[in-house]
Amino acid sequence: MSRVVVTARKICQRPSSGHFFRNGLRWSLDLREGIDFSIYLLGAFEPSLIKFYEKRIKPGQTVLDIGANIGAHTMHFARAVGPNGRVVAVEATDYAYRKLCANLELNPTLRSQVSAQQVLLAASALSAKPAALHSSWPLDEGHELHPLHRGELKSVGGARVLALDQLVLEEKLTRIDWIKIDVDGNELSVLQGASTVLDTMHPCLFMELAPSCYEDSPENFDELIELLLRHGYAFYSIPRLRPLPATAVELKRSIPEGASINVMVVSKRSEGFRAGAA
Repeated sequence: MSRVVVTARKICQRPSSGHFFRNGLRWSLDLREGIDFSIYLLGAFEPSLIKFYEKRIKPGQTVLDIGANIGAHTMHFARAVGPNGRVVAVEATDYAYRKLCANLELNPTLRSQVSAQQVLLAASALSAKPAALHSSWPLDEGHELHPLHRGELKSVGGARVLALDQLVLEEKLTRIDWIKIDVDGNELSVLQGASTVLDTMHPCLFMELAPSCYEDSPENFDELIELLLRHGYAFYSIPRLRPLPATAVELKRSIPEGASINVMVVSKRSEGFRAGAA
């Protein structure tokens, strides 16, 4: 589909990249990129997830967007929390962080409530920094792609390494209501650095659970689930908020092989848990 659109635009002497207006937001998009093309074609990336959380995020709340990429969810979070809310958008790769900042500048009415940080979140600031992470999903040919999720590696040379607890102190956050995590198999290291946040602020999490991303270290998927259970969290499917199994083994077994599911992970000590359980 992308190739057809790009070709048609070329015939009409229109570029495959530039500024586009979609769903009330302005975007700098390259139609040869998966996330960008989804925004161009559907008006949003993961529109069903956006619809789900826009019903739940309230004005004045604080949202962390971890793995913000080009800001596909960041902008919607900023609209949902309004001028009195806060969004911290965290992206590690040079490539996606530049695009995130460009998209924020195109939406000045939202820019003031968003703090964009080029940070690689890990268990601690002393954790080793990889040379690159996947943050591009090219739709044209000639790229070296991940065999499963088809992503392309991009440099993280400009990123600082921090634990999430440290970033929260830097940002002077006194509350975190929601966290979206989309880091393609690095969720465990992110949450290992978030013990204080999980135990004191009890944010609700939006996550994609993909055991296939942990093929090289399946024990890390089990530890991710067990870590959240130890911190008093429960798992619910999106969008129906159906309770999911409360053990790593059973939860993994409920996900079809090679597939992933979107989940909301809710602290049993939060108001959101009562809403989720209902």
